[in-house]
Amino acid sequence: MNEFESKKNTKEDAENIENTEDIKNIEDTDCFGYNEDSDDFEDIEEEKEINVVSDEENQRVDVFISQKLNDISRNSVQKLITGENITVNGKVIKANYKVKINDTIKILIPPPEILDVEAENIALDIVYEDDDLAVVNKPQGMVVHPAPGHYSGTMVNGLMYHLKKLSTINGILRPGIVHRLDKNTSGLMLIAKNDKSHNFLAKCLKEHSINRFYYALVEGNVKEDEGEINAPLGRSEKDRKKRAVTNKNSKEAITNYWVIERYGKYTLMKLKLKTGRTHQIRVHMKYIGHPVVGDDVYGSKTNKFGLEGQLLHSKILGFVHPTTNEYMEFESDLPDYFLKVLKLI
Repeated sequence: MNEFESKKNTKEDAENIENTEDIKNIEDTDCFGYNEDSDDFEDIEEEKEINVVSDEENQRVDVFISQKLNDISRNSVQKLITGENITVNGKVIKANYKVKINDTIKILIPPPEILDVEAENIALDIVYEDDDLAVVNKPQGMVVHPAPGHYSGTMVNGLMYHLKKLSTINGILRPGIVHRLDKNTSGLMLIAKNDKSHNFLAKCLKEHSINRFYYALVEGNVKEDEGEINAPLGRSEKDRKKRAVTNKNSKEAITNYWVIERYGKYTLMKLKLKTGRTHQIRVHMKYIGHPVVGDDVYGSKTNKFGLEGQLLHSKILGFVHPTTNEYMEFESDLPDYFLKVLKLI
């Protein structure tokens, strides 16, 4: 068998999709928009209000809130306090306020600043397009959507130029984006061109009926021919920019894998996401002792092959079309730099 052409467990999985009639009538259901299985970003929303009752005594309020909510850094909490967006028992406080048992803490998180996102003539590998959706082969190094530090040159800037019509559900910063890939992960992504299609695809993603298969070269010799990694992921307590396997403030994360070929000190693997958490494959592979080659965040700091990022590629993408209700599947060749390393080893 040619390991680069394997499609085992792709169409077979799609045949097991349940509740097809419900999916066909998604336009009659509530708006799903972005869902938490969508690979790595949060909703764009209106102002949030969070209420917390203190179960601590004599701890700084900024420390207490950042630890309690986990997703808000201490620095962000201090900015909210300075902006009088946090009150304790109805009163404005300072960051050095010491909480007391049963203090009622009200936290207002203002909506993100709305920025103008401009269309840019950026070359994109659009492998399929119709009136409802597009499939794009993202190169390594491209950021998917605008964010602090990356307001231009992103895939979204290019999509706005080439596709014109995009769904609006994820707001001005992420039009059309149903799920995402990390900057240095390459491969196939789904793009929604209207809100009806976005709702449908988001529901499929939530129900795990979209087939997403990745190829990765990992360090070490993986002994089992196949397996499942079921380990919850959350923010690392040591570094908030990283994710880690943890039972504290975490979410379910499941990755299935198959060994494609062993190269002694390295293993080429095929992986399927059942859930789509931030950095899921990268963290899970580190967790089982086989980090992805080229991953300078979760893997080795030595860059033996002169790589610009991890050897992780979204190779196969299969889904039911929101209008025709037919199963479609696309496959992307491994990038040249990936193949070059395989030849070297």
